Amino acid sequence: MKTFNYIHKISLVGLASLVALFSCKIDRSSLNGPSTGSFPANAKEAEMGLFGAYQSNTQLDAASTPMWHVMDNITDIGYARPGTNYTSPITSAITTDNALTNKPWQIHYRTIARCHTVLDNLEKLKGSMADAAYKQLDAELRFIRAYCYSQLAELYGDVPLLKAAVDLSNANVPRTPRAEVEKFILDELTAIADNLPVSQAQFGNARASRVAAYMLKARVALNTKQYQAAAEAANKALTLANGVYDLTPFNSSVSFVGKDHTVGEPDIANIFGHAGFKSSKEWIWIAEYNLTVPGNTHNQQYYSGSRLGKGVCYWGPTQDLINTFQAKDGLPITESPLYDATKPFENRDPRLDMYCVRPHARYLGYQFEPNTSFATVKNYWPVLSGQSTTASNVANADATNAFRSFSGYLWRKPVDIADFNSTSVSGVSDLDVGIFRFAELLLIYAEAKIEANDIDASVYTAINRVRTRAQMPNLPTGLSQAQMRRALRYERKVELANDGVRWNDLRRWGIAKSVMNGFLYLNRDAKAWTKAVLTGFDDSYTPIYNRTEALKYFTTQEVVYRDNKDEYWPVPKSEMDANNKLVQNPGY
Repeated sequence: MKTFNYIHKISLVGLASLVALFSCKIDRSSLNGPSTGSFPANAKEAEMGLFGAYQSNTQLDAASTPMWHVMDNITDIGYARPGTNYTSPITSAITTDNALTNKPWQIHYRTIARCHTVLDNLEKLKGSMADAAYKQLDAELRFIRAYCYSQLAELYGDVPLLKAAVDLSNANVPRTPRAEVEKFILDELTAIADNLPVSQAQFGNARASRVAAYMLKARVALNTKQYQAAAEAANKALTLANGVYDLTPFNSSVSFVGKDHTVGEPDIANIFGHAGFKSSKEWIWIAEYNLTVPGNTHNQQYYSGSRLGKGVCYWGPTQDLINTFQAKDGLPITESPLYDATKPFENRDPRLDMYCVRPHARYLGYQFEPNTSFATVKNYWPVLSGQSTTASNVANADATNAFRSFSGYLWRKPVDIADFNSTSVSGVSDLDVGIFRFAELLLIYAEAKIEANDIDASVYTAINRVRTRAQMPNLPTGLSQAQMRRALRYERKVELANDGVRWNDLRRWGIAKSVMNGFLYLNRDAKAWTKAVLTGFDDSYTPIYNRTEALKYFTTQEVVYRDNKDEYWPVPKSEMDANNKLVQNPGY
């Protein structure tokens, strides 16, 4: 019998397509592979089905960029090239056929379908597999399904909860209340977590581990405001992670932060690049990509790169995020004596330069200058390639191209210069994408304890571990709950920037209505500004602007958030057409 290529056999989209999978009545044994009814016939086929479910998760993208690195660019901290798919989510103008908001529904239900293809028949293999292997395979599939449902609930609220495959006789499936979906997730993770190995580092952390299961449980419990449960699950994950997972120190390029392009280029590849995904202990669970597998690549590097770096500047941080980074003494820039608005990138939290690209820095081998006063900039590739000891001069496309950065900044995280051969990008990359990392686990634990008002030394330790890695001072002791909450929200905002969690943070904290109403500030022309543009920061560490002064230097994007509408995305029109029991979210 030929090998069953599971990954390419199932290419269904959306819940309606999931139903169609089991309506084909394939009830005869295939001559060269298993049928839907007989699959999986053995442990090897079940494992291939599991790999198919993991691979399906990697298909979640927008603008050829994995969705995890898209989501923050429709919030207050990131900005996408203006257009229907990305401007409408921040202006309360999403339509039910928006490609960005439709895709998660389609891909997550496709992945759930792949899980059910194996799970529904898995019990038949129970006697032919070692008990531990059987339980682990079952647990991994249920973990993937739980993760998909967690994302669906966050984005759409009530969603159809399918616990097994459905056929045409059950094609019209109603939405299940979000609370019930999340209870199912938590119960599932409780049931399966201890059947998983503590770590799956031997598989590059692309497969679910016990630590990942407890972290997902903690994340879901936090989102549902079950703070004690979240703290307990996070603490369990941290205990298991001891000696296995940890924060990875920044490499020596951290010495370049706050300095100009002539000194060097900050580089985070040892965490967020190819090298990091291979060796960093920070990654708990990742989405794995592979150039040798058709369709298992993305074009994130191209969409993130500068114009001179042969990219298209699709995504970038906002001025609001750049202003958020504290001075290196741990004070807001409106209060620190170290902050000098004439040299705004000096003496700042190192994560500004490690995670973001700003004027006067080096990026992908080039001097980055969005201001048109720089007609030419330095090209360091002759030096990097060993062809010369000095940089050459090139015309500054990052200032003149009509589609240069729209915010005036770019993301350094998670671009890896290793994907740029000389001065070009291949067009595809198999750079992995992190889904769960140790820094977020520490901050989940800290937030849960703070919100439960159970603040002890362990909360300070969790936050300070993240700050210490960033070479920032520890928090002062004796802070109130409100002060600790503000400190935590700062850390999540800057440490997890462009990790894809900000959209949900804004909604969990109840601040989306204030943060996403009004204006986002951008600096496309890279103008210098004065200290008077800011008057301070609010309790969630959002900059407060002197608008009259700020408009002298910055451009703006108006943003709109409407209660009882923008908490969730719409159910895709195609799904509404296919399933007459679905009810649309309010406001759409």
